[in-house]
Amino acid sequence: MTRRTAIVTGSTSGIGLAVARSLAEAGNNILLNGFGGASEIEAIVKRMASENSIEVRYSGADMTKPDEIKGMVDDCHDAFGSVDILVNNAGIQYTASVEDFPAKKWDQILAINLSSNFHAIQVALPYMKANRYGRIVNIASAHGHVASVHKAAYVTAKHGVLGLTKVVALENARTAITCNAVSPGFVLTPLVQKQIDALAEREGLSPEEANASFLKEKHPSGNFVLPEQIGQAVIYLCSEAASEIRGTTIVVDAGWLAQ
Repeated sequence: MTRRTAIVTGSTSGIGLAVARSLAEAGNNILLNGFGGASEIEAIVKRMASENSIEVRYSGADMTKPDEIKGMVDDCHDAFGSVDILVNNAGIQYTASVEDFPAKKWDQILAINLSSNFHAIQVALPYMKANRYGRIVNIASAHGHVASVHKAAYVTAKHGVLGLTKVVALENARTAITCNAVSPGFVLTPLVQKQIDALAEREGLSPEEANASFLKEKHPSGNFVLPEQIGQAVIYLCSEAASEIRGTTIVVDAGWLAQ
């Protein structure tokens, strides 16, 4: 890849950090975003920059606040001179039945998991058009295609992400700006590992048994998706080989949607 500038939201841990690392390893400058301790984030920034001989910056923009999202994208352009790649990854989860779902949690999940994508894209597009190049990748989910109980807000948001992806792709189909999505299944992140550990303790299972129990309903392969695999899917969508992939989704779900 030619050196570009990439924004990755929600990239201080988990999938977002893996995506940022993949883009950094491909030689792109990176703007990280997310929550975490200042010293931990500083260490991530320094290590990513030194290991890949690139420039790395950090924005603490709150993805529930459109003004901060705009500021993040504008700051990236001011710092690097372009906004070439935008990966909308920030997301949260909360589970409850519809009748018990707190309205504040619904609003928060829709704001972070869906609306933040719109706000970031809206600000980034003029910069991409001016530069005659752009890659927008939205991290959706298998839950953007199918539903699960107790996940009304998350499922709604991820379905919306796929719709937004298609609209942005069509509106820019005559340009060198593409918009696509990646839909992961269950990804083995520290957050998911905590759920597995809790399951093992609650039901007296070994780590292997807990993994199998966690995956048995959704993943025919019996394996978790790795964060690095999502990073490589993003790399492909940002490459010249994917210049005519527009408005579609790469599903990385261990066979979930094939059932």
